[in-house]
Amino acid sequence: MKLYEQLRKEEMPGSDLKEFLAQLPLTDILDSWSSLTAEEHLQVFLNLPTDTKVDLVNELSPPEQEHLIGLLSEQHIRAFLEGMEPDDVADFMQAVNPEVRKAVWDNLSEEAKRETLFLLRFDEDDAAGIMTPRYLAVRSSISVSQAMNFVRKNVENVETVYYIYVIDETKRLTGVISIKDLLSAKDQALVRDIMETQVISVLDETDQEEAARILETYDLIALPVVDAYHRLLGIITFDDVIDVIREEHTEDTYRMGAIGGTATRYLDTSVFGLVKKRVPWLIILLLVGTITTNVLHHYESIILGAAFLFMFMPVIIQTGGNSGGQSATLMIRGLATEEIHTRDFWRILLKELVVGLLMGIITGAVILLRSYVLPPGVTIYQALTIGLSLTFVVLFSTVVGACAPLIIRRLGFDPTVMSTPLMATLIDVCGLTIYFEIARTLLNL
Repeated sequence: MKLYEQLRKEEMPGSDLKEFLAQLPLTDILDSWSSLTAEEHLQVFLNLPTDTKVDLVNELSPPEQEHLIGLLSEQHIRAFLEGMEPDDVADFMQAVNPEVRKAVWDNLSEEAKRETLFLLRFDEDDAAGIMTPRYLAVRSSISVSQAMNFVRKNVENVETVYYIYVIDETKRLTGVISIKDLLSAKDQALVRDIMETQVISVLDETDQEEAARILETYDLIALPVVDAYHRLLGIITFDDVIDVIREEHTEDTYRMGAIGGTATRYLDTSVFGLVKKRVPWLIILLLVGTITTNVLHHYESIILGAAFLFMFMPVIIQTGGNSGGQSATLMIRGLATEEIHTRDFWRILLKELVVGLLMGIITGAVILLRSYVLPPGVTIYQALTIGLSLTFVVLFSTVVGACAPLIIRRLGFDPTVMSTPLMATLIDVCGLTIYFEIARTLLNL
């Protein structure tokens, strides 16, 4: 039964509602959230378990977060904030409007204020912007028994206990111990004797996407963040990385679809906001696409002399755009996962030359037979012209689609700007030129 149906079916005692909500998955609550009234929002939120409250607010859009906070009393706001991690509080503070931000700030504890101010010093797109300052750290000179006592006393105050970091007197990161190694070591052993000194870490100014890639590459649950002096500032946990990957994937998808701006939920974006995201690239592609008009004008005499060329023109440019888009997608994905690098340029070029030639021959043969056998029907020489043109267009598009993202990355830009729409537009212009030049040569036009 839907949440709103249950709430409106009959008055539920508070204890029954708490029990019902405790068993309800967060996804079901989110699915029904937009259908609830303000009074029901408050009723549901106040009866949720503390952990679910935090998860719910993290999943809501900024406008929905502001609306919910506006319904809460100061006491409820304070109780809710105590259950949030410092990095979530900092993100929340940056997302809401100034009025809500002030209400939240006034209800933070002194410790939470210090942690929030510390995190707000860093750029939200950097590794330090997604880290939590709550972690377990010990000195190398203490015994395993002392370290275990420290973990037991502080386990409730940290986000993860899988790793215990080792620091010196100046807070420089010198080692790490997993909880498994700590539990399996003898009580009298010293931390320095069992710690791992080769610690994988990132600088505070490392891009969050790079930090996420490092954590994923080394299969870590948490990743320490250090400053230029190698002092431990905080840790990035796996759940934070999932959010980063989702956000970066959304932004890359936007770019590949020729949509600008940051990743925001569709229903939370105004009509003007959607236009602002989409129209700039649309205008750019429109202006680039008009170059095809100049190409057609240049070859006007050829088109008038061989009308069949115009009929097969859409097939030629569409297939060329598709083959280029395929190559570009493979390269962009490979660069993102670091399966390929710009240093592999010549190997990739040679490989895509062979791939493009084979695909060109296959597709060229298909269109040759199609144009000769099926309506509207053309002569064998005309069919040969169409097939040979498609062969070279596919070859050209495949190579360009593969090389362009590598060159863009080499120049220090985001390869996703060579998105499918832009790639297709550029290939249309070059593909038409190849098509008409081959027709001119073979048909003596």
